Amino acid sequence: MAEIKTAICRFCHSFCGIKVSIENGKAVKVVGDKDNPMYFGYTCVKGRQLPQQHASPERLLHAQRRVGNGHERIASDAALDEIAATIGRLIAEYGPRSVALYAATYTFPYPAGRAMAMALMDAIGSPMRFTSATIDQPGKPMSMALHGRWHAGPQPYAESDAWILVGANPVISKWGGIPQYNPAKRLHDALKNGQKLVVIDPRATETAAKAHLHLQCKPGEDPTILAGIANVMIREGMIDDAFVTAEVAGFEAFKQAVAPFTPDYVARRAGVPAAQVIEAARIFGSARRGMITAGTGPNMAPHGTLSEYLVLAINTIAGRWLREGEKVPNPFVLIPTRHGKAQAEVKPKPWGYGEQLRVRGLGENASGLTPAALAEEILLDGEGQVRALMCVGGNPMAAWPDQLRTYEAMKKLELLATIDIKMSATAKVAHYVLPATLGLEAPAITIANENAWFYGLTTGYPDPYAQYQPKLVEPPAGSDVLEEWEVFYGIGQRLGLQLRINGQDVDMVNTPTTDDLFEMICKGSRIPLSEVKKYPHGHIFDDPDMKVLPKDEGWEEKLDIGHPEMMTELSEVLAEPEKADAGHDLTADFSHRLVSRRLNDVYNSSGRDLPALTRNHHYNPAFMNPGDLAALGLRAGDVIRIASDHGSILGVAEEAADVRPGVISMAHSFGDAPQFDNQLFFIGSNTGRLTDVTRDFDARTGMPRMSAIPVNITRAEASWAAE
Repeated sequence: MAEIKTAICRFCHSFCGIKVSIENGKAVKVVGDKDNPMYFGYTCVKGRQLPQQHASPERLLHAQRRVGNGHERIASDAALDEIAATIGRLIAEYGPRSVALYAATYTFPYPAGRAMAMALMDAIGSPMRFTSATIDQPGKPMSMALHGRWHAGPQPYAESDAWILVGANPVISKWGGIPQYNPAKRLHDALKNGQKLVVIDPRATETAAKAHLHLQCKPGEDPTILAGIANVMIREGMIDDAFVTAEVAGFEAFKQAVAPFTPDYVARRAGVPAAQVIEAARIFGSARRGMITAGTGPNMAPHGTLSEYLVLAINTIAGRWLREGEKVPNPFVLIPTRHGKAQAEVKPKPWGYGEQLRVRGLGENASGLTPAALAEEILLDGEGQVRALMCVGGNPMAAWPDQLRTYEAMKKLELLATIDIKMSATAKVAHYVLPATLGLEAPAITIANENAWFYGLTTGYPDPYAQYQPKLVEPPAGSDVLEEWEVFYGIGQRLGLQLRINGQDVDMVNTPTTDDLFEMICKGSRIPLSEVKKYPHGHIFDDPDMKVLPKDEGWEEKLDIGHPEMMTELSEVLAEPEKADAGHDLTADFSHRLVSRRLNDVYNSSGRDLPALTRNHHYNPAFMNPGDLAALGLRAGDVIRIASDHGSILGVAEEAADVRPGVISMAHSFGDAPQFDNQLFFIGSNTGRLTDVTRDFDARTGMPRMSAIPVNITRAEASWAAE
């Protein structure tokens, strides 16, 4: 008889509540937990493959040390000995800055690992900490630093009667506006209750198919369309005058800046009918409640920070923030209580502080240090050079922009140590690969999705929900895997350092448990972790009496919708040439713009080793409109060469009627080192190779153009397989 246990799926950031069938100590089946009050029994195709992921023949169960062009097995303890010795030597010779950390997407589900990694960097004294958040959506924290955050938060999705999604497909990506906790159900319920959904996207996505209105635009024109919507709302008086007068600065500058973005101009430039721009503005402006939110695509495209800033500004002129006396939707559970006030917060400094990088004038900013500059920091000789890199929860060789530059940087490092579950593209070039436990083999808590509230609009749980999961199964017999936190704790021990988490000393003699670390992380939480553990299906710890508090007496901070930096950039957008082709400037002509997308059966570079997730394809399809394929004399399955002004990749053409003509749509984080390019039918194509990090980047965040990339497409030469 199978034993049924509740758990938290950690295949992606959504943390779905699941039920796991366990037989003979092994997970054999996963289904959604219908008794979970946040997810309502939902789980996706990826989450249902957790048993296969845990038992995958490609799973890494023993540490690896590079020898020549290959790797050999080494005990994890011995690997940590050697890693710590190298780090100690580099610090002694070159200082703490020579050691860098890249903490990426898969640290999100493992809070103890991320906390211990940061604790080690604190103890070392190195400021060189980089995260994946500064690759895909740095515009969110940067725009909030410029515009300001409303302390009480945004209006809840469930109460909205209008919503605009910009470059977001939450039904698939579980991100971008609709709460990512069974988003299809939440969208269905909202539409049933009369919500009007507007989607702005070059693709007729799964979410756009449900929309009242879809603006199928030219990629990279999000600022143009948003400015046009703001123009119509202001011109037709669809703004909250009282809120703007009391709580907003910069309205006149904003009004003047968006005035040239008339519906006719937007239509001509962005490729959408002027009537649709007007209708979108009227739907949103006439609504009682609702928000505009943006996804990853607009952040990866040119002017990502500006796009996010315009999203905030439109929400603000419509007054779409919670007011005094309204219920606080989520006062938190595993972090300290949030007492929302009806006022703007003091704005943090957006940039120009903290650690300054040695390249391109980049440095610390509201989104953090950018990995888009880390390869250059590694390659640039001299004082302050990064010589050691520890990677956790990420795969730089697949995820970072400018892949060939990244490849050269990885090879130059004196120490590259990565924690991984398989020999990924990065693991193959690493000096040490440390094997990690998987989600059912270690305790879990949902705290990361509470902390996500601070990252952007409508991120984080919409209600005060939390769940704890104990360890459910043991790692495979004979394996030598580690929890992520054990790696950084072990290095700290060997270096004789005192690590601290959440202001508390970690016991460096008697190894703590994961639960011990969870208690440290949750110090001061609104609800004790011990109480959360009483609810195996998760629980919503509601407090209906928690209301938005009034503004502090004499408070003068305002939301800024006319920040000079953003108004200048909007004028620069207006000055850009209007071209009939897909280029962004006058220097070259291009036939298409390549946009990023999500696939339902993979999560970044994870999932492609699981048979059930590769039934449709092993590779990274180059989705194109059927008319475009015909015009180029191509058919589905043809190998094509996709060339930007920086580089080129091979792709496999695939017909997709949902893609706008002139657009090619591909996923991020596929591919491998360049010597494996001819294996594209098995490893996919790396779109990061089309991007030059030293050109066309946001001077504040370092974010290069990673979507809406102008490209030309040709049939690949017959010799491609021999490359």
